Amino acid sequence: MFLQQPCGIKSSTGVKALKEHYVKLSELLKSVIEIAHESGQVILNIYQQGHFTKTVKSDNTPVTSADIAAHKLMIKRLSILTPNIPVLSEEDTSVPFYLRKQWQRYWLVDPLDGTQEFIAGSGDFATIIALVENNRPVMGVIYGPVSGVLYYATKGHGAWKIIATSEKIRLSTLKHSDTMLSFSIAISRRQDISAITERLDPRREYDLVPLGSAALKSCLVAEGTVDCYLSLGPTGEWDTAATQCIVEESGGCILDMTLSPLSYNERDSLKNPNFIVLGDTSLPWQEIVRLEL
Repeated sequence: MFLQQPCGIKSSTGVKALKEHYVKLSELLKSVIEIAHESGQVILNIYQQGHFTKTVKSDNTPVTSADIAAHKLMIKRLSILTPNIPVLSEEDTSVPFYLRKQWQRYWLVDPLDGTQEFIAGSGDFATIIALVENNRPVMGVIYGPVSGVLYYATKGHGAWKIIATSEKIRLSTLKHSDTMLSFSIAISRRQDISAITERLDPRREYDLVPLGSAALKSCLVAEGTVDCYLSLGPTGEWDTAATQCIVEESGGCILDMTLSPLSYNERDSLKNPNFIVLGDTSLPWQEIVRLEL
C-alpha cells in the first residue's frame, strides 16, 4: 500500500484549529466555484465563436486569446476575493523562486487546461483553481465548460462532482481485489501509446482511455471511471494541484515515479516529474506498472 504524506497546514493549536480552518476553506469555496464558472464561460464564448488568436510560448507550447482572457479574469476576481493571497498562473510565472518560496499560502491556477484540445475543437479542456498551503493543495476546483461538469474538494470535506444542474455526487475511487487482472488507464490523447504499454505488466489486460485535459483525466480516477492515469511528458504544477486535492479526498493519490506525493513551490522549476494517479492504493502497482525504465 502507498502511504501518503499529509497535506494541509501546520497548526500550533491542535486538531480543533485545523478543523476550524478547513471549515473556513469550505466557506471560501462557493466564491471560487463562481470564478471557475465565469472563467469557463469566457473560454466557452470564444470557443463557440471560433475566432481566437494563437501564439507559441517560449517553452514551445501554444497559448490562445482564450487562455489570456480567462487568466485576466481569474487574477482580477481572486485578487478581489482574497487580496492578501498571491496568485500564480500558468500564463504568468515570472515571480522568481526566492520570492514565491516565502508564500505559505497562494492560489495556483491554469486558466485553460488543454489548450491543444481547445485549438483542435475536441471540447476536452477545463479551467483549474487550487489553493496551496505549505506546499500542499487544500482546495481544488475544476470546471469543464463544454460538458458543464464541475469537480471540487477541500481538505477534510471529501470530493464532489456536479453535472450541469444535477445534484452533487460524492466521489470515490474504484476498489479491487489484489488478484485483479484487468485495469482501465487514462492516457493523453496525444500520448505515444508505446511509451505507456512498455511500462505495463504483460500478464494483465488494459483498457486505455484517451482524453485531452490532464485535470479531467485525473478526475476520472477520482470518480472511479478508471483505475489510474499515467502521465509521461511535460506538465506544470498548475496541472495537478487542484486534482491532487480532489483525488486524495476521493481515496486515491498522485505520486511521482519514486512513489512520493507531488509537492508545490519547493523548486525553482514549476515543471512536474512524470507521475501516476492511483485509485485503489492497496494494489501492487509496482508490479502492474514499471515506474522506472
